[in-house]
Formats: sequence, C-alpha cells, structure tokens
Amino acid sequence: MRDAVIVDAVRTPVGKRGGSLSRLHSASLSAHVLNALVERTGLDPSLVDDVIWGCASAVGMQAGCVGRASVLAAGWPESVPGLTVDRQCGSSQQAVHQAAAGVVSGQYDIAVAGGVEIMSTLPLGTTRGDGSFGEPFGPDVWARYDNVRFNQGTGAQLIADEYGITRTEMDQHGLDSHARAAAAIDEGRFTGQIAPITVTDEDGTTRVFDTDEGVRRGSTLEKLAALKPAFREDGTITAGNASQVSDGTGALLVTTSEIARAHGWTPMARIHTAVVTGTDPVTMLKGPIPATAKALKKAGLSIGDIGAFEINEAFASVSLAWLRETGADYAKMNPLGGAMAIGHPIGGSGARIMTTLVHHMRDNGIRYGLQSMCEGGGMANATILELL
Repeated sequence: MRDAVIVDAVRTPVGKRGGSLSRLHSASLSAHVLNALVERTGLDPSLVDDVIWGCASAVGMQAGCVGRASVLAAGWPESVPGLTVDRQCGSSQQAVHQAAAGVVSGQYDIAVAGGVEIMSTLPLGTTRGDGSFGEPFGPDVWARYDNVRFNQGTGAQLIADEYGITRTEMDQHGLDSHARAAAAIDEGRFTGQIAPITVTDEDGTTRVFDTDEGVRRGSTLEKLAALKPAFREDGTITAGNASQVSDGTGALLVTTSEIARAHGWTPMARIHTAVVTGTDPVTMLKGPIPATAKALKKAGLSIGDIGAFEINEAFASVSLAWLRETGADYAKMNPLGGAMAIGHPIGGSGARIMTTLVHHMRDNGIRYGLQSMCEGGGMANATILELL
C-alpha cells in the first residue's frame, strides 16, 4: 500500500502588516519557496504532478489560480499544473491533505503543497467586496441561523464566554506565545525551516529578510490589560490576545516512501492521519476540538501519544478552549509560539504551521505531532504526522 511522506518543508519568515513582504506579489513570494524546495532537495520540477496551493482571498493579485501563477513565476516547466484551494484559514493544510490523498491513491507520484497570503495588500474580507455581487452564504443559510451573520471575532468572544476563559488567561497566553517565539528565534530553532528572501524597502534599499517580524518582546500583562476590546464593549478579545495580520508562504514536498528512496531523499515524516470536520458556524472556531478527537480515533492514538501540538492561535480563546477539552499539556501546545506572535497569513498558515511542526519533531525526536486549525464557516482540519 502506498503512503504519503513529507520530504522537506520550507517557509518564508512571516511579515507583519505593512512589513518586509508587503510590497511583493503573491505569485513571486510563492515562487521563492517553490524554488527553495528545489535547492534543498535537488527536485527536478518537471517531475511534479501538481502544485496544490492554499489561498483564502483569491482576488486581485491572488485571483486567476495563484497556484498556477506561482508555478509560472518560479520558472518551472509549463507542463507543471497548479491548483488553488480555499478552506479559509486551513487552506494550505487542506492542500497537504489533497496532496497526500493524490499520492496514496496513485494519481500523483510527486506533489507540492503549500499556500500564500499577503494580507497587507488583500486584508481579511476583501473577497466580500462592497456587496454589489451579493453576500456570502445567502438567505437560506442566514434563515437557518436566525439571521445571525457569522463573524470570527464574535465567535471567539462567545467561546471565551462559554468556557469562562478570562481576559487575564488569554493575555497570559498571548505573552507566552511571544516569549516562546522569541526564544525560538534566539536559539536558532527556525533557521533550518526558513528560506531567507531579499526584499526592497520603500527607500529603495535591499536587504535579506530572514526572521519573523511580528514577535514582540518586553510586553507585560499590565500593557495588554490596557488594550480595548475588539468585538464587544465589555468583551475580552483584544489585539493582544488574537492572531496578527500577516504576509507569508510555505511549501512541502509530498511523495511516497518508495519514490523518495528512488530519488535518494530521506523523508522527514509520514502523513499518518488527515481529517476534516464541520461545527457550528456561529461560534465557528471550535472545530479543532472535534477534529482532534476524530483524528485520534481514526489513528488509534490517545492525546498522551502526541508529543507536540500545533493549534492555530486565531484567538487565545480558541486554543485555550481546545486545551480544556483535550486535557493536553500546555507546554506541548505551540512550543515555539503561535499565530499571536509569529502571525497568521491566512491561506499560508497551514503550511507555515506544518513546516514548524515537522522540523520541531525532527529536531527533538518526537514520534507523533498533531496540527489543527479552525476555519471560516465552522470547519477544521486535523493532521497527525509520524516521524520517520
């Protein structure tokens, strides 16, 4: 039986809003990591059966199938196709799932999965436009949910209310995320997974960008407590305990163990289990809880078998609610920091997180790692990786 393995995984450093990556084209940024995979593995691009690329805002420069545009921008042969996947925040994690399914089924021998988002140019909600072409979901969906309009921030606040998660707990989680990411940067833990990129600043000077730039140092609970609530006047969700608006991309090379051996590649990990599930679209962001349960059941594993978790920090309430439901070890959840510190370039986040997870597993000899992300519309992917 064929399997699906990750040969290598690479990402750009994540840029903050208006930062180092904000003036680049999404296809050009994606091309950078595609060619980084070639350089790191010796891959012949002509052998790639498909490039499956996540993107949550397929409009403007990300329209017209940015997956295909990225292949062309990379200078890869015209024979290599590209596909754009939209499962909102989980788009590039879903791209890995589709690459794995294609490899296991025999439709692909070699696939590349990843994703991109430059939110500085295309902020969240861009695809909705001004309403002249109608609203997403539509009247039948709204009627089903008593005409409640789905909103991620509102959902995050509802989750905090439901679980009794306090402002202080969420702010502390935010501080921990930044502290963990800062430590990872200082200790060089991201170096092997990042493909530095030359960028041009507004004044025309060029420099090499190689470090996630959203990480804040020296903050305190007192400083975070001074921030205003973002979604409700008496709410507890703030900019300090939510993910950042970011720019970034990542890519993973997926094939079978047998094909990897034939090319002289040593795989990093096997894609052990891949699932997706739906949940209430009003609270929207609780999906990682049932997705984790589904993945563990399918894999025949328990929460205690997993040595590292990457649970996307869309909002602190999301990952803390997941922690309460699963009973997982907080120290093993996002051990190198998460989206509150590193950033959340929507369609590229799944690839960024999986790249971080698989490198962390290899660097620390961790057999099993689990990743899950909440997604717009009330969905979530979960992936279990097994170290090889």
